[in-house]
Amino acid sequence: MNDRETLLKHLRSHESSQLLASMYGPERAKDQLVRWERLATAAFDEFGLKAAELISSPGRTEIGGNHTDHNDGRVLCASVHLDSIACVEAADDLSVQLRSDGWEKPFILDLSDLKPREEEKGTPIALIRGVASALAKRDRVIGGFKGCMSSSVPMGSGLSSSASVEMLFAQIQNILYNQGIIEPVELAAVGKEAENLHFGKPCGLMDQMACAIGGISAIDFGKPLRPRFSKVDFDFAKAGLAVVVVHAGGDHADLTDDYAAIPGEMKAVADLFGQPTLRRMSMEKLLRRTSDVRKTAGDRALLRAVHFIRENSRAADLAEALEAGKVKKFLKLIRKSGDSSWRLLQNVTVPGAIKDQSLAVAIELSTEFLGKNGAARVHGGGFAGTIQAFVPLDKLEEYVGFMDDRFGIGASTVLHIRSTGAGRLEV
Repeated sequence: MNDRETLLKHLRSHESSQLLASMYGPERAKDQLVRWERLATAAFDEFGLKAAELISSPGRTEIGGNHTDHNDGRVLCASVHLDSIACVEAADDLSVQLRSDGWEKPFILDLSDLKPREEEKGTPIALIRGVASALAKRDRVIGGFKGCMSSSVPMGSGLSSSASVEMLFAQIQNILYNQGIIEPVELAAVGKEAENLHFGKPCGLMDQMACAIGGISAIDFGKPLRPRFSKVDFDFAKAGLAVVVVHAGGDHADLTDDYAAIPGEMKAVADLFGQPTLRRMSMEKLLRRTSDVRKTAGDRALLRAVHFIRENSRAADLAEALEAGKVKKFLKLIRKSGDSSWRLLQNVTVPGAIKDQSLAVAIELSTEFLGKNGAARVHGGGFAGTIQAFVPLDKLEEYVGFMDDRFGIGASTVLHIRSTGAGRLEV
């Protein structure tokens, strides 16, 4: 931890400039320095901090494995430059005082009570309390803290704003009270528990893992309590591609039931085969009992099971294609993934929606624009929010203009893949 003068001096150093360039991209480094300086100054001014830690937690982009993690499947994902950041100091007790951009009042709570509260569901306070509760259950040290936070991860963008914040709160506890020794997999599980039990939202573990690990990660949830992961060494820019997300419209506020139905229907199919999830399901076994599945779980559940089996295998193939530098194969697999999500998983449009099919429109427009030189797919949970596109660098400016003309200025965000996960800003 550093006092105000030392911390600001380190932030303005050459080493810090290089770090910020690697985290956010060289073109964003100066603006990010201003952002960190403002956050630190506000925290020291408002809360009279004596010494503070700077902590950052990235958002994430899903590259492959659409809705596979909750059935113990494989995914390919990456952390991005958009992040949640905090300047905090440990408190003398279990009280939390945290000021956040965009909120009129600071978050104030007492961590001596770790039980879920109905009135806190859907709020950051629920995540602060939930993270502390999950850590305490694992015999980790928890404590209060004070300071300021800010997040540049847009809500409803498919970039996992909630998981980013969860990993921020988890690392605050890890760094302030546990000497930073808690591993990313455990922190991810802590965040998932907080989101499920306290925040009140069903989710798998991919989002938290991607934010905790950093870089491009191939994750295998075959053993859900101890998922395996490996880093994938690939640079999209050097391969001539940009990763872009386009906000096509709509939000996720009223879609909880639609999201919950996907793992629910997949597990209903697995149950017919005496399995807890679809991970051990083969296409051959599924096809032998399609009549039983349709009768018991329904047609959509059958199609979603088909999607899982193919997408689970495809996630591994995508990672292998990147590792081998086979860009054309990668793009072909991405197109297949997007097609599967649209036809089989059916998370591109909200059931019954006729007039508003914004994701479908955005995917089709992108597909027509990019042709075989790029690819587009639904991004993340689906139904509303964003699509993801892999765009040739020589077409990037034109593509962004094309999509922004149709979905609004600023709809397109070019992502920088960040190599580090949630943790201390080492300045």
